[in-house]
Amino acid sequence: MPIYIDSTELGRVLSRMPAAQNIMLTGKHGIGKSQILTRYFEAKGMKVVTLFLGQMSDPGDLIGLPTKNAETGKTDFMPPYWFPTDGKPVVLFLDELNRARPEVLQTIMDLALNRKLAGRSLPEGSRLISAVNDGEEYQLTDLDPALVSRFNVYAFRPSVQDWLLWAEKAGLDRRVTGFISAHQEWLDGEADKETGLDTGLEKTPDRRAWTKVSDVLAGMESPDETDYKVISGIVGVRAASAFAAYLSKSSVPGAEDVLLRFAKVKDKLAGLEVHQLAGINESIFRYLEITDLDTRKRKTAGKNLCSYVDMLGARKEALAHFASLFNEGKQKKAVAFIVVDAAPVFTRMTQFINGL
Repeated sequence: MPIYIDSTELGRVLSRMPAAQNIMLTGKHGIGKSQILTRYFEAKGMKVVTLFLGQMSDPGDLIGLPTKNAETGKTDFMPPYWFPTDGKPVVLFLDELNRARPEVLQTIMDLALNRKLAGRSLPEGSRLISAVNDGEEYQLTDLDPALVSRFNVYAFRPSVQDWLLWAEKAGLDRRVTGFISAHQEWLDGEADKETGLDTGLEKTPDRRAWTKVSDVLAGMESPDETDYKVISGIVGVRAASAFAAYLSKSSVPGAEDVLLRFAKVKDKLAGLEVHQLAGINESIFRYLEITDLDTRKRKTAGKNLCSYVDMLGARKEALAHFASLFNEGKQKKAVAFIVVDAAPVFTRMTQFINGL
């Protein structure tokens, strides 16, 4: 049975795993494996070298080209372009491991066990992490059990909330994050699509694709028919149609509207359905988690949050959803804001949770 981890748990795995132990992440394409690893290790000052093994035609692409040693008359291998020569440890990220040719995989065996390539050792403290795609829709190479045994294996399944929080921090278009928040089933594939039927030619949405959609929408006030054709080529026709339908009828206020301009959106909020309010709840926690408010805005946001939660009092399911987000405590800065700057909300949440 696979060991499933999300983005937060992946960070814990990376922090607790000794450098000498190798890690293998399984998962679909486009879910952010390489991005998360790169951000994590670069923040610690380590260089991340990504090698796409599926693009390598023979072991020479990995270990370097052979050359004759003029002194010994024997064959040496020139170090490949990526090999660290300054003695500093690196993170070697072997992407598409199960797309590699069998002869390339044989080279990986020595690397995974001894941290060596053609007799040349990686610097002390270097880390080896691989990623493999899983699913019937991929053309894959079966991995030797002996190779797999040299890795600690985790099925990487980042949550939708992980991605939305990252998207907010990265400044993705709010129309994209709003759509995914309201229709989470479209983030990692087509809603209601049976697995194993992907031909590889039919575009389906993934996290990387929605980032591209955000880039397309940058500076665009209202997409037209041609724009939706552009988007269809990125996420597929069905996802683009669902996105267009969402934008055509979407007038849901954002977190910033609620926290800083509550009086202007109060009447609109009162007419929303529970699932729409749940989306606003989540966006509020994400906004408070990543946004640094000045003193004046913090005071306004705290006051308006109290008014918003008072309004939720008449919508018990929406209030319960807000309380569950608070109780989970995943967005620690947001929880701290509520405790310090919106004390009545903290009191209400405590009473609500204790009364369950």
